Order: sequence, then C-alpha cells, then structure tokens
Amino acid sequence: MSSKIKVAILGATGAVGQRFVQLLENHPWFEVAALSGSERSIGQKYGEACRWVLSGPIPAYAREMVVVPSAPGFEAQIAFSALPSEQAKNIEPELARAGYAICSNASSHRMWEDVPILIPEVNPDHTGLIEIQRKQRGWSGLIVTNPNCTSTGLTIAFRALHDAFSIRRAFIVSMQALSGAGYPGVASLDIIDNVVPYIGGEEEKVETEPLKMLGRFNGQGIDFAPIQLSAHTNRVAVIDGHMVVTSVEFRRDVSPQEAIEALAAFSAPEIVAGLPSAPKPVIELRAEADRPQPRRDRDSGNGMASVVGRVRADPLFHIKFANLSHNTIRGAAGGAILNAELLVVQGFVG
Repeated sequence: MSSKIKVAILGATGAVGQRFVQLLENHPWFEVAALSGSERSIGQKYGEACRWVLSGPIPAYAREMVVVPSAPGFEAQIAFSALPSEQAKNIEPELARAGYAICSNASSHRMWEDVPILIPEVNPDHTGLIEIQRKQRGWSGLIVTNPNCTSTGLTIAFRALHDAFSIRRAFIVSMQALSGAGYPGVASLDIIDNVVPYIGGEEEKVETEPLKMLGRFNGQGIDFAPIQLSAHTNRVAVIDGHMVVTSVEFRRDVSPQEAIEALAAFSAPEIVAGLPSAPKPVIELRAEADRPQPRRDRDSGNGMASVVGRVRADPLFHIKFANLSHNTIRGAAGGAILNAELLVVQGFVG
C-alpha cells in the first residue's frame, strides 16, 4: 500500500476507544487522523482528556492529538466506532451519509436487514449487503458491525462445526469479563466474592446474532441459519476474556474426535488469511484438561484467536466444549480493525 488510509476513532476516550488507540499504533495500513470524544473532552489534548485504563502508556502518536466532535468534518475514510449504542444510533448513520465507512462496535444497527454483522473468517461474503445498504439508504458511506463480544469466539467455532456437520441446536453459558461492562463498569462490592447471573440484553444477542452471521447471503439479504440457541449469561470477576461453555447437537451423530478434527482443520478464507490482524491459527485448540483459561489464553493470536478446549461427549446433546476469546480485542476493537482490513481488500475503501 503506497500511502496509509486515514482513520478516526469515535468515542476514543472510553475503554474500547482506548483499545483502538493502542491497536492502531504502527498499523501497516491505517493512520489515525482524528480522535472524537464527549462534549467535556472536545478541544482538549487526548492525553489530558483520557483517563487511561489499559496497561502500558498512551501511545505517543495520540497523546497530543486534540479531541474533536463525533460529527462530519474530520479527515478520514474509515471511522471506528466505540460509541455507546444510544449515541451510535444517530451518529453512525449521519457519518455514513457524509461518506465515511463506519466499522462499529455498537449494537444499534446489527439487526438492520442491510447491515452485516461481520467476522471475516466466518462470513466475508456478507459485505455484499453494503451495495444494497447504499442503494436503499442513499448514502455513499457504509456501516458494518462487530457482533456482541460474547458471540464472537463462539461463532468462529460454530462456523467450523456447522460447515462440517450442520448444527441443530446449542445450549450456551457464558462467564463474562468485567471489561465488557466498560469503565468504571460493575461496582466492586457487586462482583468481589460473587457472580452476577444477569447482563441486560446479552442473552437475546447471543441467541440471535450468530444465526445472522452463520446465515447465507442470497443476493438480497441474509437467510438466517436454522439453528436453535439458548443462552444464559453471567458476569464474573475476571478483567479480560469471555469464557463460554456450550453443548451442541448436530443433524447427525458426531463424535468428539470428529469435532476436534473439524475445529483443527478450520482456516480463514484466502482473502482474509493474509490480513494484518488475522490470527494464525483462527481456532487454537487446547488439549489440557483445564484449558482454556482467561489469564493464560486470552492473548492467543495477539488476542484475536478463538481458543477451544475440553471437547468431549455430551450425554444430552452430541458434544460439549469450552471457548475463550479476548472480549476487548477480538470481540471489540481488534475485530473492527480486521473488518476494516477486509473492506480495503474487497475494494469498499481505499
């Protein structure tokens, strides 16, 4: 690439916005040209406006940048959105109308019929919705979204298994990290010595979003995958890394060894495999009896791998396994950056 593509980060002072700032430092294709924030941050230098919560210092490139409004006018082709969903609902379409390519982490537009929920290794062809979106909405920009952070790693594993054997139904239980609630997040007295068995709106997302991602693009829209999902989501006292345990029934008998072989054989489509942020392998299999674990495995593949372990027979379904992914990297900022890289190689940006 002869020159880098200019990008903006919307909601740059928040926890996910900070992860974008961190991951985009020295990116081979993208140059951060604008950082947006709330009204109280606008006009301040990023280093002064931001209460940095990630490990390591604020990247030097961002420290002196002046925070701008989340509105048209900044010089960039791509806008990575870490905005809260209520704000994203209006701001993201406004920016798409102004010609920006929005790679969003918000849930506001995921279930719009003409907006893809994108995981490049799972459904790169769903970007076919973009031309439909542009035509229907009359804008030159675009919106693509990440899935819910809990769905991300699991849907990658489901892609491998569904392609090989056809999933009929699955039961899902999550143990979700505190960083998924943002900063300051869950009050310490609510989570220390405790598990909270409720995360508002989360179960509905986990039960529906994978069906769209695993569905088929028919040229006009998405035919959702005919899979039944039931989810129970829990908040646990882990900083980063969402753990999901799931039991899966297929449309034929499948042994644990067959499932392991399908997971091990899974690879990204050729157009995705060479992208700068793509992990190799996409699915990391752990053979140990007690893995994956958030503290030990969340950084696999630079935080972009879907880590699977404990694949075994299930007495009620066919198999069961544990899955782990880094919720603020693969499930948020890193996933959106990979989406943008896909848009570049597919010719939607650049």
